[in-house]
Amino acid sequence: MKKMLVLGALMLGSALSPAFAGSGPIKIVLAEEADLLEPCMATRSNIGRVILQNVSETLTELDVRGDKGVMPRLAEKWEQNADGSWRFHLRQGVKFSDGTAFDAKDVKHSFERIMSDKNACESRRYFGGMTVTPSVVDDYTIDFKADPVQPILPLLLSLVTIVPEETPLEFVREPVGTGPYKLTNWTPGQQIVLTGRDDYWGAKPEVTEATYLFRADPSVRAAMVQAGEADLSPSISQLDATNPATDFSYLDSETVYLRIDHNIEPLNDVRVRRALNIAIDRQAFLGTLVPDSALLATAIVPPPTLGWNPDVKVFPYDPDGAKKLLEEAKADGVKVDTPITIIARSANFPNVTEIMEAIQAQLQEVGFTVELKFVEVAEHEQYYSKPFKEGRGPQIVAAMHDNSKGDPSFSMFFKYATEGTQSGFSDPKVDDLIKRASAAVGEERAKLWSEVIAYVHDEVVADVLLFHMVGFSRVSERLDFKPTMATNGTLQLSEIKIK
Repeated sequence: MKKMLVLGALMLGSALSPAFAGSGPIKIVLAEEADLLEPCMATRSNIGRVILQNVSETLTELDVRGDKGVMPRLAEKWEQNADGSWRFHLRQGVKFSDGTAFDAKDVKHSFERIMSDKNACESRRYFGGMTVTPSVVDDYTIDFKADPVQPILPLLLSLVTIVPEETPLEFVREPVGTGPYKLTNWTPGQQIVLTGRDDYWGAKPEVTEATYLFRADPSVRAAMVQAGEADLSPSISQLDATNPATDFSYLDSETVYLRIDHNIEPLNDVRVRRALNIAIDRQAFLGTLVPDSALLATAIVPPPTLGWNPDVKVFPYDPDGAKKLLEEAKADGVKVDTPITIIARSANFPNVTEIMEAIQAQLQEVGFTVELKFVEVAEHEQYYSKPFKEGRGPQIVAAMHDNSKGDPSFSMFFKYATEGTQSGFSDPKVDDLIKRASAAVGEERAKLWSEVIAYVHDEVVADVLLFHMVGFSRVSERLDFKPTMATNGTLQLSEIKIK
């Protein structure tokens, strides 16, 4: 009898031991479906959440869980050469998911593919205002020369996903990468499945397989995790975040704003742009449609970013002042009655519909004629990025911009420079400041970025900055995972532990 009890206890203990737990499949429910899984588009959140560092890896990555800065990934180490270029020493023994070996030629091709005019790779926009040339030194060594010299090039390369040298310049449907997972199923409208690789170069993650499901309603996503139909929803609304055991808030690097197209009347008049800004009661959204812990924005980058300017103040809510500005512009012949279209991305963030409808109402109250249009992510990009459509009317694009890298270089050129892919205006002073700031180091770099932030906000009135967001997620109690400020754009399965 004693032997049987001891044996039973041993068997029970074994069933609960780490050897029999801590690995298996999970299900993740997201707000937006990926319209494509092209690696060079992984900087876009709906794609990056699925494949970035899971299927497609980069040479470097930023440590967002600690303070280690830029960390090795496919590059083991790097140093700056005497001429200002950077040399990267690559990891050996790495294979792509198609079985081919990884080397410097793949890195060179990946970068040149991103910069090619044969495609519309989104990560290209982060290298605007500079010329970067990769040169293979040997199979596992590569140099990157930038003009002007880029002191943060190792950080910039954390956005360059590596593909095999044989990858065509045109977009691919099924990504081939060096990451711990490979794509095994993609049924549009239903699910995406990633399965762990046995031949991955690094440590084997506890998640053996991840199935991604898509539900636009944040309450539905929260309910699915509660019911056990999913294990993780990175984004739920604050109203649904009611269970301390499963629901977590996290510092978000996302900034919600309205990008103004200055090229079309009446938005080409600075008085009209100021009126847009002071017609919106930002404070009224906090604790209602927007989390009460969100911050009112004065820059396209969040406060921890280098050069963030505390002297720049949020535009006051002044509807009477907005009416007066519109009257002044109208008296000067500006066609302020022209209908303006706000184009928003469906399911971009919790309560996006209600927030945009409230903003529409506030703008109409001061005299604007505003139409509201919701589109899916692929169509949204057509309005958001150049080339802008000829013959268009006045447009404002509602968007959410992510900068979790800590430096404005990842935002300023493509948002505000004349040649920037998402810039709605042209200003020589802005171009000069961005160019100088991108090449500067230390205190001078921070000072110049601070000047850019103030000038774009106070003088140009480039856009309508709204909120630095706070995110909420629901995590099954069977998982050990805490979201970070990067969770909205990158969800590394290797960081998820199974209890």
